[in-house]
Amino acid sequence: MKIQKRGVKKGSGPLNYITLRVNFFKMAVVKSGDSVKVHYHGKLTNGETFDSSTGREPLQFKVGTGAVIKGFDEGVTGMSVGEKKTIHIPFLEAYGQHSPEMVIDMPKERFPADMEISVGMPLQMSDGQGRTYQVTITEIKETTVILDANHPLAGKDLVFDLELVEIEGGSSLIITP
Repeated sequence: MKIQKRGVKKGSGPLNYITLRVNFFKMAVVKSGDSVKVHYHGKLTNGETFDSSTGREPLQFKVGTGAVIKGFDEGVTGMSVGEKKTIHIPFLEAYGQHSPEMVIDMPKERFPADMEISVGMPLQMSDGQGRTYQVTITEIKETTVILDANHPLAGKDLVFDLELVEIEGGSSLIITP
């Protein structure tokens, strides 16, 4: 804390006054375990948008719990309410590497006869042990259908424009000496 003493100006009376210059407040920043609300605009490195919270409620999650991809978690850590920034997330900190083992050649006869299939169509697939997987039709051949169980953003570097809207349950101001 700095204390600055100022003298009395001529004609202002016999009282001296003290002006205090104090840094009273420091903005709270996001840390692991905080619940946050974030507006975002997700793009590929070529500028193509793949998701955005524009026109929707901000994304709400608890930092450090694995609720979002690692790079997104790390990107909001240290931000303060109202702060905006752009983060670049390499694919290994996003949805991982595209795995050829997750591409399946499925016989057409395994699909219902009345089902109209098309490239890009998302489907649910079961492994016979009660676990389901999201797959996407990537190619239709004469007797088989190629299904990809990789996340659609696997193998891709991502760019996010972020705006921290709220740190829930946290105090936005902390008094410091």
